[in-house]
Amino acid sequence: MTQRLDTDSGEAWQVHEKALQMKNRGADIILLSIGDPDFRTPDPIIDNAVSHMRVGRTHYSPSLGEINLRRAIADGETRTSPHPCSPEEVSIYPGVTCALFSVMSCLLDFGDEVIVADPQYVGYAPIMNAQNLRVKTVRTFPEQGFVPTFDAFRDAISDSTRVILVNTPGNPTGAIVPRETLRALASYCYDRGIWLVCDEVYSMFTYEKPHISLRASAERLDNVVVIDGLSKSHAMSGWRMGWAVAPVDLTVHLGRFSAMSIFGSPQFIQDAAAFALNNDEYYVREMRDEYQQRRNLVCSLLDEVPNLRYLKPESGMFVMADIKAFNPDDKAFAQQLLDAVQVSVLPGSAFGESTRGHVRISLVQPRDILMKGCKRLIKYINGLDQ
Repeated sequence: MTQRLDTDSGEAWQVHEKALQMKNRGADIILLSIGDPDFRTPDPIIDNAVSHMRVGRTHYSPSLGEINLRRAIADGETRTSPHPCSPEEVSIYPGVTCALFSVMSCLLDFGDEVIVADPQYVGYAPIMNAQNLRVKTVRTFPEQGFVPTFDAFRDAISDSTRVILVNTPGNPTGAIVPRETLRALASYCYDRGIWLVCDEVYSMFTYEKPHISLRASAERLDNVVVIDGLSKSHAMSGWRMGWAVAPVDLTVHLGRFSAMSIFGSPQFIQDAAAFALNNDEYYVREMRDEYQQRRNLVCSLLDEVPNLRYLKPESGMFVMADIKAFNPDDKAFAQQLLDAVQVSVLPGSAFGESTRGHVRISLVQPRDILMKGCKRLIKYINGLDQ
């Protein structure tokens, strides 16, 4: 049995899984440890999917995806970037993770080097390990808002580097990489023959600052791949809908890979996804505004705790809290918090060294539940001094 997927990041979910077990046994658990939106998928999207099922849109789809969805994605990219985008540059996948796995499979051979910023989404490490890639990390720092710098990436590049993976807006920190950094990095990577892949799944959930896309930042797109999806922005995590936007030659290659692996995504889900992208202004704005209110609420409550530092996120649905003043072991802190007051958070060390000594607090609960959970957290921390 292979051990490639048995990474330390898998341990991150132990507290969450224990919390689910306790909740299923009837315990009053407050889950602040996962990024699954609590919102229902908007009814018009559901109705659209059902109507397409009823008319027979339940068969195999093209390996690159249905043209109506690819066109909707291309139109969106064209509106937000100075570079026109065609459907021939778009490929569809059952989720962003699948899109990232497919892109890495088509860009890298076993043993190739990829650079990724630390902290990183916990799902990246299993993908890299499954493909036997050599991973080099670039540290970021809380005093700089966990934003990676161009110099740090440049200094990490070696003759073996084939891909740099960027996540902006970032999970778990909500950090937004500046336009100038993306532009400089894309240009430098082009000159070095390196692919630049950007995960932008939180692109529609930014607050005071607008989202800055890699495609909009780069001067040329020959080495640029952007990955996005609907799980967060449209409360469609269970629908499994993601995509990649890449140069046409790479997209053709991605289509061949999809044909022998996922064999396409369901037609009716793609139809509903296209509808969602073409009719989303109101409910995406409504969800984004609610997440911003939740962020503000959680941050105001954390302000009540002396010696508790946190990063007020510029985007996304998480708050990273520095708990080293109370317990330098974030895994132990998260476990003891669950046992003591029945609140689950995710240990920051699961995301890398940069967030060791932190915990990630998820905002995917109604405000009254968030308030209750934060009050329990504050009670637990105050009890540590006694």
